[in-house]
Amino acid sequence: MTGDVDRVVESVVDHVEALTGLSELGLHRIFWSLVSLGVILFIRGVWTRIIDHRVTDVSKRYLATKTVGYVLGIVFLLVLIRIWFGGGGKLVAYFGILSAGLAIALQDPLTNLAGWLFITIRKPFIVGDRIQIGEHRGDVIDVRPFQFSMVEIGNWVDADQSTGRIIHVPNGQIFKLPQANYTQGFNFIWDELPVMVTFESNWKKAKEILTGIVEKHSALQSQHAEQEVRKAARKYLIFFQKLSPIVWTSVADSGVVLTMRYLCEPRKRRSVSTAIWEEVLEQFAACPEIDFAYPTTRFYDNRSEGKPEARAD
Repeated sequence: MTGDVDRVVESVVDHVEALTGLSELGLHRIFWSLVSLGVILFIRGVWTRIIDHRVTDVSKRYLATKTVGYVLGIVFLLVLIRIWFGGGGKLVAYFGILSAGLAIALQDPLTNLAGWLFITIRKPFIVGDRIQIGEHRGDVIDVRPFQFSMVEIGNWVDADQSTGRIIHVPNGQIFKLPQANYTQGFNFIWDELPVMVTFESNWKKAKEILTGIVEKHSALQSQHAEQEVRKAARKYLIFFQKLSPIVWTSVADSGVVLTMRYLCEPRKRRSVSTAIWEEVLEQFAACPEIDFAYPTTRFYDNRSEGKPEARAD
C-alpha cells in the first residue's frame, strides 16, 4: 500500500516537473513554503478571533492585532529563509554581500524601518494620539513599518477641527522633524479667549462675570481631574503654579482686554470655546454697564470731556 502511494506521489512530482520545468528540490521548497504560509494564516486567524473576543478596548485590540501580525510575519520570513537558503556560513556570506548593497540602494526605506522601531519601542506617540509633526497636525490612526497615517486637523479649518483628509508620513521623518503630542501624559491643553470691553465699561464686573463663566467650563471640574493633571505634571516635570482658570487684565488701543485662560481637552477646544462665548454674549447683553469694544473713530474735546485738573486752557 505504501509503495503504491509513493509511486503515485513520484508520478505526480514527475508530471509537475515536466509541466513547470522546476526541479524536485524547487518543488519541495514551494510546497513547504505554502504549508508554512497556511500554518501562519491559521495561527493568525485563531489569535485574531481570541483578541476580538477578549479585548474590548478598540485601541488595545488594534495594537494587539498589529503586534501578532508583525510577529508572525517575522516568523514566516525566517522560515522561508530556512527553507530556501538553509543554514551555515553560506547564508551568512550571502547576507553580508546583500546587506552592503541594500544599505545604499534602500537608504530611505531602511530609515523608515528604523523610525518604525523607534515609534514601537520609545512610543513618542501611539494610535489615537493627537500630534503635530512639522507643519502637519492630526489624530494618528495607523502605524506601519514604513509610514504612519493620521486624520488631518487644522489647515484651512479653524480650532483644530478635522479636514477629513488622511496624511501619510514616512516614519523616518521623526528623526528630522520635531513632534508635539497633544494627549500623551498631560491630557489637557491651555486655551485663551480674549474679550475686549470699552474703557467706560465696568471692567471689574466684567472680569467677575468672565471668571465665573470660565470656571464653569474649565476641564478642572472635579478633584479627580485636578489630581490627574498634577500627577501627569509630576511625571513629566511640568511645573504649573496655577492650574485653575484665571482671567488676565491688559489694556489695548480700543479698550480693556480681559483674557480667559483655562484648561480643556484637546478634542473639545472648539465646543468649549463656543459654550463660553455664547454665555459671555448672553450675560454681557443683560448688563447695561458693560459694552464690547472695537476699533472706532472718536473726536475728543479735552476742554469739555477731560478731567478738570487736566483740561487745556
